[in-house]
Amino acid sequence: MFESLQERLQEAFKRLRGKGKLTESDVTEALREVRLALLEADVNFKVVKSFIARVKERAVGQEVLETLNPAQMVIKIVYEELVTLMGGANVGLTMADRPPTIIMLCGLQGAGKTTHAAKLALRLKKEGKKPLLVAADVYRPAAIKQLQVLGEQVGVPVYAEGDQVSPVDIAQRAFDYAAQERRDVIIVDTAGRLTIDEELMEELRQIKERLKPHDTLLVIDAMIGQDAVTTAEHFHGKLGIDGVILTKLDGDTRGGAALSVREVTGRPIKFVGVGEKLDALEPFHPDRMASRILGMGDVLTLIEKAQEQVDRKQAEEMTRKMLKAQFDFEDFLEQMRAMRRMGPLQDILKLLPGVGAQLKDINIDEKELKHIEAMILSMTPKERRNPDIINVRRRERIAKGSGRPIAEVHRLIKQFEQARKMMKQLGGLEKMMKRGGKMPRLPGGGFGGLFGRR
Repeated sequence: MFESLQERLQEAFKRLRGKGKLTESDVTEALREVRLALLEADVNFKVVKSFIARVKERAVGQEVLETLNPAQMVIKIVYEELVTLMGGANVGLTMADRPPTIIMLCGLQGAGKTTHAAKLALRLKKEGKKPLLVAADVYRPAAIKQLQVLGEQVGVPVYAEGDQVSPVDIAQRAFDYAAQERRDVIIVDTAGRLTIDEELMEELRQIKERLKPHDTLLVIDAMIGQDAVTTAEHFHGKLGIDGVILTKLDGDTRGGAALSVREVTGRPIKFVGVGEKLDALEPFHPDRMASRILGMGDVLTLIEKAQEQVDRKQAEEMTRKMLKAQFDFEDFLEQMRAMRRMGPLQDILKLLPGVGAQLKDINIDEKELKHIEAMILSMTPKERRNPDIINVRRRERIAKGSGRPIAEVHRLIKQFEQARKMMKQLGGLEKMMKRGGKMPRLPGGGFGGLFGRR
């Protein structure tokens, strides 16, 4: 996502940083590169034109060109205008004062509407809600069955009446069913078409009129580029949407839809689909997305991902053990698995500031983590809890059991020992700093060395 755009923007800003003092022509030249980068990313040309005009108006002012670091000021302006372009701030769901909250999903076939209905249901369930999925797509073969299977996977009931009933009537009776079953959120999966037609729109208008949803969300495939913006315009003009769920943002997409939809429709992107798994749905934060586009990482999203996988009490206990050098292979295995649940390691590292550009030509092998896990699982419980007892004979057995070379076992244990020494020194750091002491020297390697050869 946005990799090509990120490269082009960084190249443009690199030229600015190489100049001690900027002139208006320097800024104009850099913004010409930014303009081309945005157009190549499939951003709507009208959006690009107005965006560049706003940036230039701010960037050529006296307060920028005469500052000590004008290049950084220009980048700051581009960042702020990107945030504004994408909506300024995260916009959540509109929840009813009195349940149930009704959410109506609409969109074309193939956008991922049914799957994202289940993803949204799972997210709401994790937030303590009691959602109900409604199968109102009676035209697409197996659409009802698909929603029922997904509903079972996320543990959310599905209201369905088959494919011989009017979708408007299904939606109405689902409301009554939700009241009986004390369901506080209703998510209606409506029918799509390969293209927009008046028959589809009329049916959607009838459902909307009957249910009066609190949020009408358009599900759009980010990979269709400019067509995503055109689709959003048509749906908003004919139906009136409250927001957008942008799917497949993890795919081979240039990102133009994410940068154009808000400006063209005036409606916010509320969620983005970032993977095939049912928990791969994230709230859309314009400031975080702008930070990613400019290669500045996204630490807040990284923290949230970690919090979802690690219990707070467990984290506190783990920290205590690490600082007292009581951290063992059982603990390490648990933490490694939690990290893997957060997603592909390469995607996680890209959220760290400055790391994304470094990973451009590097392919992080996820098999390395599996090899480490195999070696740890080949240890006996006693060995995992007491790494100090692992002598040469035990290492040979671990190597055979995991199918890895003995050299890898040696390296794993050595780097684990270095990491424990580092943690022990950090444990004494707080006391030393309180006494006005100097920071202790830490050994090289550490946990970073566990994930690759040094």
